[in-house]
Amino acid sequence: MPASATKSLRVAVLADSDTRWKWGALTARRLTPAAAEVRLDGYLLRGRATPTARQLQEVGVRADSLSELTGVEFLHAMSQEPYDVLVLALVGGGVQAMLHGLRDAWGTGPRPVVVTGYVGVVYEKLADGLLLRHGADLVLANSRHDADRFRAVYEGVGADASSVTEVALPFLGGAPYSGEHEPYTVVFAAQPSVPDNRRDRTYLLDRLIRHARRHPEREVLLKLRSKPGEHTTHIEELPYQKLVQGKDVPDNFRLVYGHMGEVLDRTDLLVTVSSTAALEALHRRVPTVVLTDLGVREALGNHHFTGSGCLASWDQLDAGHRPAPDEEWVARQGVATDGSYETAFDAARERIATLLDRAGGLPPLTPYYTPETAPGYLPGILARHHLGPDGAPLPGAPTADKAPGPVRQIVRRAARGAYRHG
Repeated sequence: MPASATKSLRVAVLADSDTRWKWGALTARRLTPAAAEVRLDGYLLRGRATPTARQLQEVGVRADSLSELTGVEFLHAMSQEPYDVLVLALVGGGVQAMLHGLRDAWGTGPRPVVVTGYVGVVYEKLADGLLLRHGADLVLANSRHDADRFRAVYEGVGADASSVTEVALPFLGGAPYSGEHEPYTVVFAAQPSVPDNRRDRTYLLDRLIRHARRHPEREVLLKLRSKPGEHTTHIEELPYQKLVQGKDVPDNFRLVYGHMGEVLDRTDLLVTVSSTAALEALHRRVPTVVLTDLGVREALGNHHFTGSGCLASWDQLDAGHRPAPDEEWVARQGVATDGSYETAFDAARERIATLLDRAGGLPPLTPYYTPETAPGYLPGILARHHLGPDGAPLPGAPTADKAPGPVRQIVRRAARGAYRHG
């Protein structure tokens, strides 16, 4: 590999939620060579989903520094700090705004390699989300299936598709499933916004409780993403913690939090509507079910799993059915059960090393969306992040508070304390 692959590297990650911080930080680790000395600086975009100290600790990724700031503050920091690699772990509109803001901040001067991608399964707004991410040096695709789709979208609008780089989800891993535990454990992986209404969420909760009552010899766990009051990538309007209040639940049913990988260590059957946890489970060959009770619909995201062999209903599960995953489908989804996962990021690492060694440095960022190509769309996206049509901060854009707020104080303590030092 080029000489730059083994030098000291400075890497920054900007994230806007706990799940995107997890994806961004783990991706940054996998994108850097094992032999390199890496400094990882984390930046949390201030907003409704800024992660709490508990959420950061649950993710369990170390950073050398961690700070919370506004988008304009971040752009200022990037104009002052020399980095080799920057990972934008944001929603699509945030990525697009930062690309334009960074283009303005860096001008024609030296800049890092800019990387972005998706936290998990891409089952909606494919074209919209992809074009909002266009302009990064690497747009990561978590599977061969996604890489093919991403290139088709870019080429279809006449945009450069060379940035699309196939990798895998960075948080797959753990010991392969080796057989039933004592007690046999069923885990339902909840999602904050799927389904999105009280009736359907109550139905799923009642079916899970019914399964626990029907199988008293089993342990039945409801795996939750966040506690009431906390936000994650999506707002949870109807948390299961509130829906379960007042219900008569059996002793073998309980709610759990924590790292998904640790929960999977003791799981015999993973059940979900469409959570990325299904891919984590399939990677470890844990028996996995994607529910059809509420239909197989784009709004639920479970349509992504057609062809997987994992679709089933609670009635079938109660009767003892265990789906067998389709190996070809699993392979195309980046779930490397054949042991090839360790090499999944090799191409991305090589591409980054090549860009870092580019003579004369990197050219300015060139997103597909510009004031010329999307004059009725782009200005609104930039304005939401207090940027003008040229990517420059608007007058009066919010900056640092004179006194740090509660969330900022929590993040500072987390950075100094248990989070940073593991």
